[in-house]
Amino acid sequence: MRFDTKVAFGLFSVALLGLGNVAFADEIDDVLGDAATPSAASSSTSAPINKPTFTPLAIKAPFYEQFTAGWDSRWKVSHAKKENDKTGDEEWTYVGQWAVEEPTVLKGIEGDNGLVVKNVAAHHAISAKFDKPIDNKGKTLVVQYEVKLQEGLECGGAYLKLLKENADLHAEEFSNASPYVIMFGPDKCGATNKVHFIFKHKNPKTGEYEEKHLKSPPMARITKQTTLYTLIVNPDQTYVIKMDGNQVKNGSLFEDFAPSVNPEKEIDDPEDKKPEDWVEKAKIPDPEAKKPKDWNEDAPYEIVDEEAEKPEDWLEDEPEFIPDPEAVKPEDWEDEEDGDWLPPTVPNPKCEDASGCGKWSKPMKPNPAYKGKWSAPMIDNPDYKGPWAPRKIPNPNYFDDKTPSNFEPMGAIGFELWTMTKDILFDNIYIGHSIEDAEKLQKETFDVKKKYEEEEDAASAPKIPEAPKAPGETTFKEDPVTFIKDNLEIFFAAAQRDPVFAIKEYPAVAGGLSVFLASFIAILFSLIFSGSSPAPAPKTAVGDKKGKAEATPEGSSTESEKPKATRRTSKMAE
Repeated sequence: MRFDTKVAFGLFSVALLGLGNVAFADEIDDVLGDAATPSAASSSTSAPINKPTFTPLAIKAPFYEQFTAGWDSRWKVSHAKKENDKTGDEEWTYVGQWAVEEPTVLKGIEGDNGLVVKNVAAHHAISAKFDKPIDNKGKTLVVQYEVKLQEGLECGGAYLKLLKENADLHAEEFSNASPYVIMFGPDKCGATNKVHFIFKHKNPKTGEYEEKHLKSPPMARITKQTTLYTLIVNPDQTYVIKMDGNQVKNGSLFEDFAPSVNPEKEIDDPEDKKPEDWVEKAKIPDPEAKKPKDWNEDAPYEIVDEEAEKPEDWLEDEPEFIPDPEAVKPEDWEDEEDGDWLPPTVPNPKCEDASGCGKWSKPMKPNPAYKGKWSAPMIDNPDYKGPWAPRKIPNPNYFDDKTPSNFEPMGAIGFELWTMTKDILFDNIYIGHSIEDAEKLQKETFDVKKKYEEEEDAASAPKIPEAPKAPGETTFKEDPVTFIKDNLEIFFAAAQRDPVFAIKEYPAVAGGLSVFLASFIAILFSLIFSGSSPAPAPKTAVGDKKGKAEATPEGSSTESEKPKATRRTSKMAE
């Protein structure tokens, strides 16, 4: 007899819960009791993260901003017109709004304010003048600031500009046309995702300025947690870019920027022209080669395979396509206007199991005599001179700037942005010459808030569901139903191969089923023979109190005669 696993599961459960396996049933009671009592972990809510409170950090620097009280006296919002980069015409007004406030997403430090971009699809411009111009000649320049993309970054920039010192510079007129010295920071839109590092270099011969772009910039970090961006330009003409204090890019100002800082010493002579008799072909057809006499250019590429024979199962009397037997003439079809209706054709089903249908013909095969059109082989060209290039002449515009890190004096910092994402926050801006002070600022501010941001981010992240366990790995306390079901499935699978092995390997399952079968047979016998039981005794008269009293002791046991209660029966009594 073969049991269905679902039926067997029900039978086995009954056997365990009520018939014979008391210890296992007690364990079930424990599990059910534990499930009925809510655990402390589930009833209690997660404890809030105790975050530190913001305290201003005293650091001396040419420019240092934590957006404390009085920030609006240092920063000025621009109301200028934005110029078209190609035509120079004024096209847009800087209407983007700014605010100084705490983060609303993953706040790391209580009371820590930052400068925030407040609206989307708008041009924003704000700047702050330095107390005195920053002259970087012969010094290390350190630019460091925090960016917090509270809603990510869909399309827009979060970079800063260090503006050229200019006595006529007015913050209210700051725009994309304002001359800058350095542009640094993240920018993302579509496939573009990079950390800009652009500096403007003055041509010592012409006096004109040219943008120098980092060739292979690192990718911006798009996260709602705070990211720390650091740029270090050394007086030995090297640079370092860091993100969250870790170096992500370094190199040379001479080698890593386009166009290069210094032009080539020599250039092509614009007056030089290629001679008319200059031969650039390295190979030519051999003029002495002759076509072989047996070369037949007219031989076809394929010929009929004369050795082919028609397959025995070829159905020559059956067409490849037949009218579709299920096709029905449309109701609106008019033969006089539309012509005689013909059903569409479909592949003949009789041809599917045969080699083919219809008239058989011998197939084509490659022609062994085919050689194609003859052409002379190629040989080295005796007149070949190689690729022509104009001669080199000294570059009249050549110069050699050995210290491009000596930037023009800088008089202000500005954010001039367009973005499709709001709530971009900037904080802890440092512009100076001390790497140590920048690292101190990182340790006292960024490192502190980053720790709490990561904790809050991890706590709010959706939990990854655990992979389902293999049959037999689930314990009874974890999931009683799955435990019993898995054990039954494993037992029956083993019993189909070797019943003796299954009983020895899984005695609990075999014992439970045995108890059930025995109980079932006992109940069945009791039902069958219940019809032959003696008739019930007549009721005792109401007035026969003595008989009642005498019957009571015989029908009950004394306290000393009661059987010892098991754990299971005691629980049921309760």
